[in-house]
Amino acid sequence: MLAALALALTTQVAAATGPAPLHLFDNLALSPDGQQVASSEADDPQDLSRTPHHQIVVRRARDGGVERVYDPCPVCTYGDVAFSPDGSRLAYIARDKKTAEVSVHIAAGASDQVAASFKGVAEKPRWSPDGTVLALKVVVNAKKSLGATSAGAAQVGDIGSDPDEARIAVLPAAGGQMRLVSPADTFIYEYDWTPDGKGFVASAAKGDGDNNWWVAELAAVDLASGQLRRIAKPERQLNFPRSAPDGKSVAYIGGLMSDFGPVGGDIYLAPFAGGAAEDITPGFKGSFTSLAWRGGKLLATALVGDQTEIITIDPKTRRMTTLWSAALGLSSGEGKLAFDATGKIVASTVSDFEHAPEIAVAPVKDLSLARRITQANAALPAFAKATSVHWSNEGFTVQGWLLAPLNVEPGKTYPLVVQVHGGPSSAVTPSYLRPGMARTLLAHGYYVFLPNPRGSYGQGEAFTRANVRDFGGGDLRDILAGVDAVEKIAPVDEQRLGIMGHSYGGFMTMWTLTQTHRFKAAVAGAGIANWISYYGENGIDQWMIPFFGGSAYDDPAIYQKLSPLTHIKSATTPVFLYVGERDVECPASQSVEYWHALRDLGTPVRLLILEGEGHGIREPEHEKAINDGALAWFDKYLTGK
Repeated sequence: MLAALALALTTQVAAATGPAPLHLFDNLALSPDGQQVASSEADDPQDLSRTPHHQIVVRRARDGGVERVYDPCPVCTYGDVAFSPDGSRLAYIARDKKTAEVSVHIAAGASDQVAASFKGVAEKPRWSPDGTVLALKVVVNAKKSLGATSAGAAQVGDIGSDPDEARIAVLPAAGGQMRLVSPADTFIYEYDWTPDGKGFVASAAKGDGDNNWWVAELAAVDLASGQLRRIAKPERQLNFPRSAPDGKSVAYIGGLMSDFGPVGGDIYLAPFAGGAAEDITPGFKGSFTSLAWRGGKLLATALVGDQTEIITIDPKTRRMTTLWSAALGLSSGEGKLAFDATGKIVASTVSDFEHAPEIAVAPVKDLSLARRITQANAALPAFAKATSVHWSNEGFTVQGWLLAPLNVEPGKTYPLVVQVHGGPSSAVTPSYLRPGMARTLLAHGYYVFLPNPRGSYGQGEAFTRANVRDFGGGDLRDILAGVDAVEKIAPVDEQRLGIMGHSYGGFMTMWTLTQTHRFKAAVAGAGIANWISYYGENGIDQWMIPFFGGSAYDDPAIYQKLSPLTHIKSATTPVFLYVGERDVECPASQSVEYWHALRDLGTPVRLLILEGEGHGIREPEHEKAINDGALAWFDKYLTGK
């Protein structure tokens, strides 16, 4: 228990010397009997001074009491916690970022053994149904971290000739050598054991893993031979492949998805033997976000408007039953929720805009009994007052979140900054405000508006598809109509409007400045200025085909029409640009093009390129530079400070 004591002392010291720390709960797992929860936990100082160091913490599910803490590597990051089928062992991954050494741990009580160690990347440990084998998704001697949001590898040598391939690997739980199973030329994105323990179902594609998720197929992988067999070729993207308990079918979430991380779509069933997949939730007015089998039925989470729902689905009758609905943010190591072996108990990390995350455990049949078993963040304050805003535009009902500063004076008006989410296939859902631009602006007297325009999740596939070949068209009109709705209910000043966003939100910011002069200042992170040049520069061009209907070489007209640079002479709004030096998804050259054009036109512009960063900004000092720069920019052009 010395490690647990150290964790407690860290919390006390941080609270005594600076801002109250935010206790983080990541990669949550629930034991098969529902009696324990495990997660990767850390204290975040909330001042962007350092990256928090996590520990693996096992707690009692009934009261949150700490039973065990594992922290064998003070310089490592931990993640992907998984209980064995009998609950007696816990697998997790440790990675030393400096040396790129990965170790796979199997812990039981006071014992914490390294089952495998190598240079590269490992994630998603999965126990075989009988608990004798541990499977992993690995890249041995990886050139970069997994995912297109990570910093790209140096572009030197024979480009594209030897991409990293994530493979399924297995190792005996009792000890022994790790064996690579899936084909060497195929990237495995997600996978699940078949119930007989003889293989896996997976989403997989040959070639570059960063680029080919959008064309991944549903496949079966044989454990003994490693042979891969196609099960189905989805019409769109797929997530959460899960084998049915009888082994006869595979369920997955399928839909129009612009990024590997955010999940949204309908639920499909495909025969394991192979054949066409069937949408078993057609016309659903929401977006399914995670999926699990329990007792022959499907347990799923979905975003429906501003509500997160837990829904059970009978795959035979197609009957759907909503068990629970609330405007809350949920997260676990397996999507949104962690279930026990029977599906009767559920655990998750819960939060909203005004309440910091805690672990909650509840019976699935009576979620009114949901209770937070931890109180680590109970004393932390809210940084905003959140309101769900609904408005109508062009036949759509649109939703967004308005965040108000805590101290609003009667009779006074305030500046408003619109923050456009990335994707576009994504959505803003309730989540406690960690240090970042929104929280910084709120602390300095700004309202912040977070819209979910057409193209977002939460209102069905038709809504998500509504901006195909129309980027910056209907979605921008939805946002502007949302600002009108906000102005009717909040004391915001029409003459002091700002806009910001990252990724697709960065593009939308760049684009908006060429379409309207309503905004007086802007901050665009990792944006896209020229869709045609972007198509040839980025590392993920496959994502564009479903949204544009073809490549930039097939239909250059639509790419040019939707490019901010095509309309750049209309852009007179001052804009602060930032981007990671090694951004694979939205290369820095796109921000350079926009900066170059505005500089030549005489529009106030600043460009910050962050050394070594990818699409996701990781280093605390870089996050601070962005926040400080954005606040200064908005203060200058919206408040005159």
